[in-house]
Amino acid sequence: MPTDAIRDTIALAKLHEQQHGHMANLLDKHVRNDIHFTIQLPEQDATASLVDFIIAYIEHVPSFIDAARAITREANIQEYTEPYLKLAEDYFLKPPEIVAGHVGLDELMDEAYLAHRLIEEVNDRFMIRTSIPLVPMDMTMSNLIVHSIIGEPFSNELDEAVHYTVERTMLKEHVYETPEFKAYVDQHKNNHWEKEQQHWPCLTDELSINLQFAHM
Repeated sequence: MPTDAIRDTIALAKLHEQQHGHMANLLDKHVRNDIHFTIQLPEQDATASLVDFIIAYIEHVPSFIDAARAITREANIQEYTEPYLKLAEDYFLKPPEIVAGHVGLDELMDEAYLAHRLIEEVNDRFMIRTSIPLVPMDMTMSNLIVHSIIGEPFSNELDEAVHYTVERTMLKEHVYETPEFKAYVDQHKNNHWEKEQQHWPCLTDELSINLQFAHM
């Protein structure tokens, strides 16, 4: 399965980090002094906490893809979701040129950001049309944190790449009119994702590392 290959890639990047500390060094040199003021870091072990958060963010992608694929196949609306899930997989398995030159967790962080932002864009567009998310996952806070860690202008370039991809890939409007799609929307408007929330991989559980937005 593609997600198994992604997990193998992540395991290799984690081993590389253990051996070389590449991401930790990057964070110490560049990120911690430049990270957005709204993001609070723990007073102790801030770099280790950031590395742990980045790993959780990356590892969330294959779990998210597997869960989304299972939910939408069960609802028989995979015609709509599968192109986006494959794109998210390809960010890892066939990395775009825009992330060339990065290694280890640094590269996978970029690829995970592309994947999460892709799903965020699709969710936003789905909500505009149906008033509910396509999948019950809000990665906005995590994406903003990683946007800050990656840094501008490169994170903005990644956002533009996602926007272009979604615009190019959006399926025709007729998909919203299929009986399966209407049933999917009606069901989740009524039950508020009760079943899916029981097993959905949720990154907010990882935020015990105290990466939090400050109260403004």
